Amino acid sequence: MAKGKDIRVTVILECTDCVRNSVNVNKESTSISRYITQKNRHNKPSRLELRKFCTCCCKHTIHGEIKK
Repeated sequence: MAKGKDIRVTVILECTDCVRNSVNVNKESTSISRYITQKNRHNKPSRLELRKFCTCCCKHTIHGEIKK
């Protein structure tokens, strides 16, 4: 039987360093690194933060969950 609410939800992770640096107008690249992943709503009810590789910064940074 199908459940009313799915346990696993799709979330978008965004680089926290790129978001802070995108405010600067003089910066050459204004793109922001994003990843799409899934999380279990029951095990992790808070916002997800993972350490991922940012192609804009060319280093590993913390990527935080954003709203869709």
